[in-house]
Amino acid sequence: MPELEFAYNNWYNSIYIMTGTNDYDVIVVGGGVVGTGVARDCAMRGFSVLLVEKKDFAGGTSGANMGMIHGGLRYLLFDVETTKLSCIDSGYIQNIAPHLLFRIPFITPVMKGDSHNIELVETFMEAYDVFQHYKGGKRHTRLSVEEARHVEPGLSEEITGAVTFDEWGINPFRLCVCNALSASEHGAEVRNHTIVTGFLRDAGAVVGVSMRDTFSGEESEAQARIVVNACGPWAQKAAGAAGAEVKLRPGKGINVFFDRRISNFAVAAEAVDGRQVVIMPHENTTMMGCTDDDFYGDLDHLEATHDEIEYLLEAVERVFPSIRKHRMIRVMSGVRPTLFEWRKIEDKLTREHELFDHEEREGIKGFITIVGGKLATFRIMAEETTDLICKKLGSGAECRTHLEPLPGGDDTVDIESIAAEYGMPLYVVKRLAFRHGTRCRNVLDITKEDRRAASIVCRCDPVTEAEIRYVIRHEWARTLDDVRRRTHLGCGPCQGARCNFRAAAILGDELKLDPPEIWSAGAAYLQQRWKGKYPILRGDQLAQEEINQAIYFAVGNYDEICDMTDRDKFANV
Repeated sequence: MPELEFAYNNWYNSIYIMTGTNDYDVIVVGGGVVGTGVARDCAMRGFSVLLVEKKDFAGGTSGANMGMIHGGLRYLLFDVETTKLSCIDSGYIQNIAPHLLFRIPFITPVMKGDSHNIELVETFMEAYDVFQHYKGGKRHTRLSVEEARHVEPGLSEEITGAVTFDEWGINPFRLCVCNALSASEHGAEVRNHTIVTGFLRDAGAVVGVSMRDTFSGEESEAQARIVVNACGPWAQKAAGAAGAEVKLRPGKGINVFFDRRISNFAVAAEAVDGRQVVIMPHENTTMMGCTDDDFYGDLDHLEATHDEIEYLLEAVERVFPSIRKHRMIRVMSGVRPTLFEWRKIEDKLTREHELFDHEEREGIKGFITIVGGKLATFRIMAEETTDLICKKLGSGAECRTHLEPLPGGDDTVDIESIAAEYGMPLYVVKRLAFRHGTRCRNVLDITKEDRRAASIVCRCDPVTEAEIRYVIRHEWARTLDDVRRRTHLGCGPCQGARCNFRAAAILGDELKLDPPEIWSAGAAYLQQRWKGKYPILRGDQLAQEEINQAIYFAVGNYDEICDMTDRDKFANV
């Protein structure tokens, strides 16, 4: 997800008058799914491209959603075009990244006393069936009480019936990384952990950016014929730094993760305010979400609250009574870059996107903003943005992002033969193929160089040493949190408790870090995991976390080994 830092009050001091030739045709600011999608499309159409991301790809909103390329069932009530567009693009995304997707069956139970009876719900589903063929979805099925409780035993005894349909789940982190990989392989220069500190101006036009690498501190500048603001909820701030205006209504949402798959179906539930939420199996865990509230705080510092978690639990408990008996392991927070509308409640805000041509709007040449939309429409958003760039730069190149597979999506993977060839457990190869597709062989080749790399570092997923080394070498992973996004390291029940130390050692070996730097990398990762854990700590979970803390500090003396800066970080734990 794109995150962007500006010295906002002094942005005018960061503007430079530049002359000379352009370094790039296009600079894309923001490494979320839209930004990486724009970079890929532009590079595929023959433009020279620079992609810049402050933190890491999918490090914000693009990695904080429910991980679905869905059609937008609920938007049918007020935004039919978004539903249709989402279904069409979902079909395209399935074609280019089949390895990243998996089908999620949904069940919508109807409760006694609900405002909508089973007939009304089924009529609504019939309207959605019209769009299902675009995304390879299945038509709805109406179930009796007995049928519903047979396929999903966790449902409440108070239901009067149910309707099923399906959606597509996806790994959003890998989707962004694959877009960035494709862009790079088509000639783009890709930089993460690089802050855009200002926009370069010449006679009122935006002609480039000034940047700082957050690891080395090195500062640099780059010029371009077009600069694209794809910063998601940060787009308002970025536009302001360029002298333009983009008005959004950011909406905060949280998702709660459980330690395993606790249901067969994704189960829809109605919250106390009538808003629909859901609990659903997603990969090897369960997600519950999501909330939707106007957000006015710091986009770089999000925290889930007790009230938000209780809001979700209360809603789901009504249709899935055992929910509070299951173990929560993490809360994830994100902010939607929703287009501004006055008077509407958050849940009714459009999920349409908008492309701002600031030359037409404010006379600022060389500057474009793309905002709004959702994960399922990222590709069409990138296509429309690149179409405008082609128009401005006089190119007739056509879009091919819906036709050319993303890295790893070019063929099916024979998991059994690969497992036998490399002497690896079948499940390890299956999970690896899900993340890397046909390129799982490239990962496993590392085990031929050193058989020790075949060992499992994180047993929750599982994640091997070879995969960790691969993403560091070939996918711009520079921190353990970067590794997590690419591999699922530490995302399971232990939340990094059993894999952090060894993963930090592997990172240090690959990046040639000194011992204090290795410990600091591990400390930073633990701090990131802590942010998602502390809002849900209660009862036995709190006791378990106390044991984890004892392992880190009383046994491992982690706080004594880390330097003073890292000890200060842990003072808040």
